[in-house]
Amino acid sequence: MAAAAPGTLGSLQVGRTRLVAACCARLGPGWRLPGSWTTPRVTWARGWVPAAGGAAPRRSYSPEVNTEDELRVRYLEEENRGIVVLGINRAYAKNSFSKNLVKMLSKAVDALKSDKKVRTIIVRSEVPGIFCAGADLKERVKMNSSEVGPFVSKLRSVINEIANLPVPTIAAIDGLALGGGLELALACDIRVAASSAKMGLVETKLAIIPGGGGTQRLPRAIGMSLAKELIFSARVLDGQEAKAVGLISHVLEQNQEGDAAYRKALDLAREFLPQGPVAMRVAKLAINQGMEVDLVTGLAIEEACYAQTVLTKDRLEGLLAFKEKRSPRYKGE
Repeated sequence: MAAAAPGTLGSLQVGRTRLVAACCARLGPGWRLPGSWTTPRVTWARGWVPAAGGAAPRRSYSPEVNTEDELRVRYLEEENRGIVVLGINRAYAKNSFSKNLVKMLSKAVDALKSDKKVRTIIVRSEVPGIFCAGADLKERVKMNSSEVGPFVSKLRSVINEIANLPVPTIAAIDGLALGGGLELALACDIRVAASSAKMGLVETKLAIIPGGGGTQRLPRAIGMSLAKELIFSARVLDGQEAKAVGLISHVLEQNQEGDAAYRKALDLAREFLPQGPVAMRVAKLAINQGMEVDLVTGLAIEEACYAQTVLTKDRLEGLLAFKEKRSPRYKGE
């Protein structure tokens, strides 16, 4: 094996150090190892969680528009503590993205990304039969040309913020997900859908293109050729078709309550809860960053991320729990 050129190892070390620093920065403000974490002040709300085989409460919708209720943030409790549900609730507008909804999403995501008690986030609809119908075209038609660009940029920014959340995110698609609605789902780590759900990037029908990341995330999810075909044709897929092309991970027959995808998302989130919080965050970061670079660089990113778990109290707790044959009690430290 040829000897390394002078300075090469030093350069690699410098590069690795920068990767570690970059990884820490991507995990959110105030992140450090080891040490204590502070959490922002948030409003904790109880959320309904379906029992196995249990019936959901009837959901009713008032004809009166309450913009403060367009996004419901629920922090689940008891055995589901650590799971947060973002519920879109614009029934009168098919959950379409308005200026107000985008603003509320941005505010919620900003709080969640620095809350170390959050372990998994589920994005769902509170409206039966609808996930998100994309942009609010009734609001859009009232905008002049100078307003459209900034609005789309803000929406794209919010969807990017969701994609960059440090914890696992799951999109529960129990209904229509078109345009920006599918782009929102594509920003999540995992997508599950009911077989009756409808999904598609249909913007070319309106003589525009997907503007919330769809042209970039759809090819990364299902491949370039098929993504082009779907965008060029503005084709809409049902749940089974979406599963067949790899757009979603799980497809389920819709139940009487209309929340089959949400129930599956909850099951997945519960599977994630017992794992080490620090490990979950750096695993997501390693995968996301590594997929954007060549294999050698990706392996260096993995090494940098792995290094962040070595000095944690959680790693020692995991080894001790294994030795004592008990479940670990991780604290995210």
